[in-house]
Amino acid sequence: MTKKIFLNESEMPRQWYNIVADMPNKPLPPLHPGTKQPVGPEDLAPLFPMELIKQEVSADRYVDIPDQVRDIYRIWRPSPLFRATGLEKLLDAPVKIYYKYEGVSPSGSHKPNTAVPQAYYNMQEGVKKITTETGAGQWGTALSFACQQFGIECDVYMVKISYDQKPYRKIMMNTFGANVYASPSNRTQAGRNILAQDPNSTGSLGIAISEAIEMAAQDPHTKYALGSVLNHVLMHQTIIGQEAEKQLEIAGDFPDVVIAPLGGGSNFAGIAFPFLRHNLMHGKNVRAVAVEPASCPKLTKGKFMYDFGDTAGYTPLLPMYTLGHNFRPAAIHAGGLRYHGASVLCSQLLKDGLIEAQALQQLECFEAGVTFAKAEGIIPAPEATHAIAQVIREANMAKLEGKPRTILFNMCGHGFVDMQAYADYFDGKLNNHEFTEEELFGNLPEIDALQPTA
Repeated sequence: MTKKIFLNESEMPRQWYNIVADMPNKPLPPLHPGTKQPVGPEDLAPLFPMELIKQEVSADRYVDIPDQVRDIYRIWRPSPLFRATGLEKLLDAPVKIYYKYEGVSPSGSHKPNTAVPQAYYNMQEGVKKITTETGAGQWGTALSFACQQFGIECDVYMVKISYDQKPYRKIMMNTFGANVYASPSNRTQAGRNILAQDPNSTGSLGIAISEAIEMAAQDPHTKYALGSVLNHVLMHQTIIGQEAEKQLEIAGDFPDVVIAPLGGGSNFAGIAFPFLRHNLMHGKNVRAVAVEPASCPKLTKGKFMYDFGDTAGYTPLLPMYTLGHNFRPAAIHAGGLRYHGASVLCSQLLKDGLIEAQALQQLECFEAGVTFAKAEGIIPAPEATHAIAQVIREANMAKLEGKPRTILFNMCGHGFVDMQAYADYFDGKLNNHEFTEEELFGNLPEIDALQPTA
């Protein structure tokens, strides 16, 4: 058994997988916040190129990957699959652990898998500039890289706490040619409104999304790109799981459980959806576990309802598990997971009992990240540590029950530019987060008013 499993370039998938085709209950439509009627292409056209809008509403099982996108994918794809023999030995449990390593991409994470096609389709439509948000900076870095490939200007609104905590991410974006602004900023009305309420606001993904959308909507030559949540974004990421299927076939193995972090949903969907297809179409029983931070527990403690995807209320209303678009997540280092809601697709799958969710505290996650680094030689991004912590829980449960299991998880990115997070962990500066009922659910009555009438 080899520890590392590669695919040839010729084995890279030629299509993305769209789980909507196989879902027993199709996702509810996004609604216009004024009319409460389903939004149409004309409602989305100011923000997205038409090809992405078509993908967003598509029910086709597979969508072809353009040749120009595959040519850029070849810089890092197919990405390697590793058998985590070092971690297996350390845990001493009846488990086989595999991880798909997405840290080999130009931005060091899985995010370019969707950034490249999004930039490509914008280029095809003649777009000159793309605006976006970023939490920890991985999405902003990925889109900065992708825009550079197609000659598009890129403006990134970076959540202020991450802007301050992760200066090297900002420098990476600048190096790829992007303009980066701490959010909330004074550049937008949405940002100014937040700063008027709280001049010391550390920001959130919801606020940054509002700022990026506001700027895009003002200019006909500018579009907006989202790094997670939306259907087409999740679909682009399924190249991860499809490659993992082929690599595990080479290894003569198949997972009992697939694990990934969940902020908005693209990380989890990327590796889990192709394996969920085996459940939906072939009667398999793969467990798919989405892991979120306990400081932003929308899947485990949120409510399934229509809500805005951003803080200012610029987006359509999306049917999802949410803590409310005004929820203020704690300033944890896993900035990519600090989002108030979950994707429509992941939310529907959880509602139907087809996936599982776990919420973990950051001290357990960082401990798991250090354990993984010692055993496997890769320092994981703070977001990735959430998956690793759940892997360790699964291994301990297998040992307790005496039941072997094969585990696959998405090692979604490295932490080589997130070392301040580890410095704070070792210096004892990180804490677990507990919320009062009011802090967790105080926004939901306001969201009740947004619901469509029967």
